[in-house]
Amino acid sequence: MIQDEKGNALSSHLVRTAQTVLALPRPLKRTLALVVDGALCVLTVWLAFYLRLDLWLPWQGTADNLYRPYLAALAALAIALPLFVVNGFYRVIFRYTDWAAAQTLLRVFALYAVLYAGVVTVLGLPGVPRSVGIIQPLLLGVAVGATRVLARYWLGGLYQDMSARSSLPKALIYGAGQTGRELARVLAHSQELKLAGYIDDDERLHGQVLGGLPIVSPADVPALVNKAGVRTVLLAMPKLERARRNQILETLRPLRVALRTLPRWSDAAHGRISSADLHELDVDDLLGREPVAPNHILLAKNIVGKVVLVTGAGGSIGSEICRQIVRQRPAVLLLLENNEYALYALERELHALCADGADDAEAGEGGAGGADGLSTSPTNPDDSFCGGVRRVPLLANVQDAARLDEIMRTWRPDTVYHAAAYKHVPLVEHNPAEGIRNNVWGTLRAAQAAAANGVSDFVLVSTDKAVRPTNVMGASKRLAELALQALAAEPALRGRTRMCMVRFGNVLGSSGSVVPLFRQQIRDGGPITLTHPEVTRFFMTIPEAAQLVIQAGAMAKGGDVFVLDMGQPVRIYDLAQRMVELSGLTLRDAAHPQGDIGIEISGLRPGEKLYEELLIGNDPQPTVHPRIMKAHEASWPWPQLQPKLATLELALQVNDVALLRLLLQELVEGYTPDGEIVDWVHLEQAVGQGRL
Repeated sequence: MIQDEKGNALSSHLVRTAQTVLALPRPLKRTLALVVDGALCVLTVWLAFYLRLDLWLPWQGTADNLYRPYLAALAALAIALPLFVVNGFYRVIFRYTDWAAAQTLLRVFALYAVLYAGVVTVLGLPGVPRSVGIIQPLLLGVAVGATRVLARYWLGGLYQDMSARSSLPKALIYGAGQTGRELARVLAHSQELKLAGYIDDDERLHGQVLGGLPIVSPADVPALVNKAGVRTVLLAMPKLERARRNQILETLRPLRVALRTLPRWSDAAHGRISSADLHELDVDDLLGREPVAPNHILLAKNIVGKVVLVTGAGGSIGSEICRQIVRQRPAVLLLLENNEYALYALERELHALCADGADDAEAGEGGAGGADGLSTSPTNPDDSFCGGVRRVPLLANVQDAARLDEIMRTWRPDTVYHAAAYKHVPLVEHNPAEGIRNNVWGTLRAAQAAAANGVSDFVLVSTDKAVRPTNVMGASKRLAELALQALAAEPALRGRTRMCMVRFGNVLGSSGSVVPLFRQQIRDGGPITLTHPEVTRFFMTIPEAAQLVIQAGAMAKGGDVFVLDMGQPVRIYDLAQRMVELSGLTLRDAAHPQGDIGIEISGLRPGEKLYEELLIGNDPQPTVHPRIMKAHEASWPWPQLQPKLATLELALQVNDVALLRLLLQELVEGYTPDGEIVDWVHLEQAVGQGRL
């Protein structure tokens, strides 16, 4: 260490300079590196002349033109810089330079030496000794290599060592294998966390030292956590079985450490991540069960090489269905959504997904070619097509029958996944007419347009709240199911359009899920708000639900009601407690009044149930998929249902919410509203008329 005052001042200056360089935009840093390498080309030519002649020559050469250093320098620049650019020298993050980068450096300089020596010694340059063609590449290789080593030390080691790393939160890496070592390498250049050691299940590694840090057994973790003040454990075992992963999580829960998992570490080599990119625990970890692997034949059946339409494409479920669809390579994917920003964001995300991580062009602020970079031409290969999958973003409302018919008549889709719906229970309870319009008539018009235009398969995404509903949202979704069943039974549709519905419970991480709400409340310091301590729900991850919807649709015969096996229901209070503990905090309750995060009970909201069901009957039939069952439930014939829907539509037109409720009770088996009408307009009008 530098002890004297002058040395400390110099070190501080170097640290500040390193901070300034690191803060520069990447294009500017690449340009700076290019300029430095160009200067080294010139300087090493000059030095090569000196070593050959034992004489410092002026750049313009001697008066008699016997020696011309500038020609040798121009040749070096013309060969070296393009060679460096083509071989990706300036895409490497200098402070992450490793042996692989060094090998690339050696290969490129071997090629440069051959080319430069060939130009100087074989072709010959006037005023340039042939030996310069041998000496200069050696000097340049040493000089450029030295600058990389210096940059690695200066920008990496010196900056990190001098930036008060001792004050950073301590972390342990669970897993001392290749993934764990890669994570440690990234953390060594991070200002987010400081590594305190490793945990590993392999007994042969216990007591060993890796990078100066201990590797301990899981049994020794509590002692190390207390001794080193560890606040975070990073799970670096991407291939670990779910059962063992759950055991590890349960072991770590009492230790008050936050748990985080790895992103895609392939990005580390390109400098695209930092420790800040570490994920919170996946929602799979919150469920604590292993998702069932999909049946790839069923996934592909209604998609590969076909035209596929997804309504509500920008929503939580709709967007995940789209992500799963593009992986099955349809001919065309039609993205139908009435929210402009959601559609734009999904289209951009799918572009990046299809491009397999390629950098997406920055969208402009409008312009002649279409605002925000959305394609305006169906033949634009940059925006409408990627990876052979054509994507068409369509703004439309599913209640607009003419627009739906026009779209389906134009593209003639083979398969339609109808995910468009209002699904937030309290909002629909306060706005029942709009919920019914969107969920019932949106479904009906989409299905009728599909039938009229020869769609082979129509799949409705439904919900467990449609079973014996206590709220308008659930009742409207059940009525949408009944309308679809009635249409599917019509003789004119049999053999033309197979219609089915897939019913499942809550999905973790969706826009209406409690998981993102709880996470935000935990970040804010609490409290977590629950409506009732005994509320239970079925849960599934979004990707798993989307895959099962696609697979169920592939098994449809017509009028089928498919029910997904959601596993055991989850008590929401237990889920909240698990999330708190896996964040490294403690729950504040009567037994632990000094805990970090409290839970407040607000009371059940209008239309909310304590528990949900998936089946109306009690005789579900198995299918070829272990997680998909087929329900047999009574339905209305279309001739009987149609006039009742017409009456319902008249009630909608005048917003007669009392009549709407009565009609829903008549049409939907088991619909039992659990409270008074809470439609906002109805309540406000009642106040104005003095009825409340």
